[in-house]
Amino acid sequence: MLTQTRELFRKYTTDETFDRIKEYSNVSEMWKDCVTNYSSDIAIVDNGESYSYARLESDCAKMRTIIKDANSKEKMNVGILCANSYDFVKSYLAVITSGHTAVILPAQLDSTMVFGCSMKYSLDMLIYQPQLEEKISLVSEKLKNINLINIENTCDEETPLSICEPSTPCVIMFTGGTTGKSKGALLSHEAVMQGTVNGCYGYRDVFGQRYMLVLPLSHVFGLIRNLMTSLYTGSTLFICRNNKDMFHDIAMFKPNILVLVPALAEMALTLSKKFGRNMLGQDMKYIICGAAAVSPYLVEEYANMGISLFPGYGLTESANLVSGNPESTAKPSSVGIPYPNQELKLVDGELWLKGKNMLDCYIGEDAENSFSDGWFRTGDLVRIDDDGYLYITGRIKEVIILSNGENISPAEVEAKFNELDFVQDSQVFEDIDENGKHILALEVVLRQTELAKYNTEDINSFAKQELEKVNLKLPAYQRVNKITIRETDFERTPSMKILRYKKFG
Repeated sequence: MLTQTRELFRKYTTDETFDRIKEYSNVSEMWKDCVTNYSSDIAIVDNGESYSYARLESDCAKMRTIIKDANSKEKMNVGILCANSYDFVKSYLAVITSGHTAVILPAQLDSTMVFGCSMKYSLDMLIYQPQLEEKISLVSEKLKNINLINIENTCDEETPLSICEPSTPCVIMFTGGTTGKSKGALLSHEAVMQGTVNGCYGYRDVFGQRYMLVLPLSHVFGLIRNLMTSLYTGSTLFICRNNKDMFHDIAMFKPNILVLVPALAEMALTLSKKFGRNMLGQDMKYIICGAAAVSPYLVEEYANMGISLFPGYGLTESANLVSGNPESTAKPSSVGIPYPNQELKLVDGELWLKGKNMLDCYIGEDAENSFSDGWFRTGDLVRIDDDGYLYITGRIKEVIILSNGENISPAEVEAKFNELDFVQDSQVFEDIDENGKHILALEVVLRQTELAKYNTEDINSFAKQELEKVNLKLPAYQRVNKITIRETDFERTPSMKILRYKKFG
């Protein structure tokens, strides 16, 4: 069993900064202190307008009044259907500081899915942006018991926030869980706050930073690590409404912290190599990277540019943050050391978790064997080195069982090929050859910028030769029988993870 104290992270910042990192039992107490301490500072920049912490609280207080006047129930499930925007931030904070539970509905859902979620999660109220009104048409027509609130509704009366218990339900977020089946994970105020505070550990400059939001707030990485930690630290969050404008917005806002998934970090690196460091701005200091496997190549190349990229690991069920890597250049393949107030253990290689940051339950779904004696079974295969650093080696559900009985973790094999600097992404999967025999196959996406260094006319032949050299060094049962160079990227999930090919049988 592995546990960690917060003191382990003290050395990565100054004592003065570290001692300012305070633990709260609920979001309302945190937000009350933020408004007091950072009243006139800018909290959010969106669509050309800046909103101070005091202005944001005033708008939240008015929204709390609108919520109260629409339905006087003490505890409600309140759906939020808003794209990344100040509207989202205002409605989310207003709901959870009223003591209600925010149910985050991704803006890309269609009307049928919004209707289904409204029933599945027993919504009492739904706050929506007018540009998404078409998506609530079925709810409006068939679910008359749900109060529909246009986010543009206004009032003058301000309702003070409610101080919640640590166990008060805070937010329900979509997740694939350990099985890949979409469900709702219920996180308490205590869990959300633990995830938020975890985002403050492991780097030097914590408070009063300039964040940019490019991840969806309907994803736990965007909500907790990007929005909540930014607010907690009295920082300013610039909302990039369209990722196509990301580099234009960087040049204008000059952020010093980005929270990115690896695919976006890869794109930013490629453009920076092509057009220069100014693509990310001279003020950029840190990139927090997670939600999928982070290549050591990204860590090393960003370090060469003077930017620290910190890989991490987390789940929706853990309020996002389980571990972070403050020593990424020394251990670039690791997802780091565990954050405090949680327990970890390995059972047959699978990571099991307990702690303040863990979900209460899944809503509307069975636990699906995700819990055992109070432990949450992550489904992730992990190893831990002598220094307590975690390495993700695969997923239980993705293990390929060969005809000879050997179990193959695709992620473990892919990691070996990904060590080549010209391999951007790879996927190992079970295929069938021309004789109907089940074989292991590999597909790769190449980094053209790196291949250009090798001065070879036939890039694909050169790449295959180098990949085969790696292949021959693998244990016989892990070797792939077919290597394919892809001309396009892999299909990806909304959170930018590679979509795994379906298994046979």
